[in-house]
Amino acid sequence: MLVVFVVATVLLLGVIHPSTTATTGSAAATPSSPTTTTKPSHPVPTTTTVPPSRVPVLVANASGVTGAAAAVNNELQPGGWDLLPPTDATARAPASDVYYVAGYQPEAKTIATTLHLAPSAVLPYTTAAPISSIGTAQVLVVVGPDLAAKVAPATTTTAAAARAAG
Repeated sequence: MLVVFVVATVLLLGVIHPSTTATTGSAAATPSSPTTTTKPSHPVPTTTTVPPSRVPVLVANASGVTGAAAAVNNELQPGGWDLLPPTDATARAPASDVYYVAGYQPEAKTIATTLHLAPSAVLPYTTAAPISSIGTAQVLVVVGPDLAAKVAPATTTTAAAARAAG
């Protein structure tokens, strides 16, 4: 019984600690694959566990359509995100983008999906984003004309009616 326990322990340690089996040429090649596969999978669970209510999101209007940022905020509200007050961008953007700070790419992808934006619209945040400061936000949604046309048609109509009335 003791011999079986010792043999099982040695075999188990050989699987857990591949460096002990590195003395044989064929065994050394096998553990390298699981190690490579295991490392990329670790960051994914830790970053996706951030609940939306703990992710500050800033929406900036770069479309030129009045109320577009507020309309996008309304679209994101059911998701439970920590929405900061919408703001205007410092420049117009040709298309909408979702920027993220390090560690918040999964959340940015979720927001882009919610807004029906292409995966290519999810980008790491840089100072090239058309906003003077991201503040405490971890994700920045820059509303371009494409997204403004989808979410703010009532706002545009309301603005046109207000101009006609005034």
